[in-house]
Amino acid sequence: MSAIRIDVRSAHDLRDVIHRGVQALAEGKLVVLPTETVYGLAALLHDTSAVKSLLDFKNGTLGRPLALSVKSSDEAWDYIPQPAVLGRRLARRCWPGPVTLVFDVDHPESLVKRLPQVAQNALICDGTMAVRVPAHGMFQEILRLLPGPVLLASANRVGVAEPTSGEEALVSLGQYVSLILDEGRSQFGQPSTVVRVNRESLVVERVGVVSTPTVRRLASFVVLLVCTGNTCRSPMAEMLCKQLLAERMGCPIHELEDRGVLVVSAGIAAAPGMGPSPEAVQVMSEINLDLSHHASQPISDHLARSADVILTMTRGHHQALVSHWPELADRANVLGLQGEDVADPIGASPEMYRRCAEQISTLLRSRVAEWAPGLLDIRVHEIGPESCPPDIG
Repeated sequence: MSAIRIDVRSAHDLRDVIHRGVQALAEGKLVVLPTETVYGLAALLHDTSAVKSLLDFKNGTLGRPLALSVKSSDEAWDYIPQPAVLGRRLARRCWPGPVTLVFDVDHPESLVKRLPQVAQNALICDGTMAVRVPAHGMFQEILRLLPGPVLLASANRVGVAEPTSGEEALVSLGQYVSLILDEGRSQFGQPSTVVRVNRESLVVERVGVVSTPTVRRLASFVVLLVCTGNTCRSPMAEMLCKQLLAERMGCPIHELEDRGVLVVSAGIAAAPGMGPSPEAVQVMSEINLDLSHHASQPISDHLARSADVILTMTRGHHQALVSHWPELADRANVLGLQGEDVADPIGASPEMYRRCAEQISTLLRSRVAEWAPGLLDIRVHEIGPESCPPDIG
């Protein structure tokens, strides 16, 4: 029997389409769903019959594991308790998105241990498991309404290219699946990038939407310094922090990014593109740090989400940040170890700027010493086409 194909673009009620997808999966059927990369073939993870059907269709995946597809990193950590630091970092910056992460699954409290054996066999390969959080609104809504995550494979027969439209999926899978939700050409039209997460290194098992250099950048340790206007205190803190971190890592400042460390600054009430105060430029130049090319920026959702450590110049800045982004509570602190403020020198003499810079430098030395054990010279390797990444789009 041929699959029912629903053209999502012409559907009068998207909620009805979503509920039909949820119902089909809940009934143990195989469903083709669009993602931002390519179309995926999904089965409810806890339904043994559905998982077996998916594996049978994929010829047992020919030794390639399938992926656990969840709606968020919070749900992923139920299956991957205590993930490596690099894994948490990439998840925060890449999910939802076109990156599949491969983790060790050796933790005794992992929910994987409670899955039916056939599901464990489909997911686990050499003690690792692939996890995917698609950045697709309809897929996310279907996951939200299901009683659990799904097992996800690329929606193609073995040896056939991954489909980038519902029509392609219909040609390949029409007689094998129950429902195809067709939203037309997928956003990226190529599979996700697959990254194996180790404790101190990453292995790009398949290059897809996200390039290997971008993976390396996304894995960097990011420090965000925050003040009000991002023209004096936080820009000076940014330069001083780079200097201290370069000393700690034994490299020039310009090599920090290549060593997996990024330091940026922003302002709570900054206007974008403003230059630094002349006094700040002068004081930094006296210690051979060039601040002349700095351009102010306001703190954004992206910056807040990306940062591993956020240091504010005052308690007021900290309160404003955490009030707006409560999820930053475990990553944001006042620069002062005892919560003391760094006063704003704007409009004051160069001597006041020097005192401000000295205070910031002293406080940063203690902070950098705290981070030192967690600073990794991140190694990112890429393996060739002979590798066998998960069978996942």
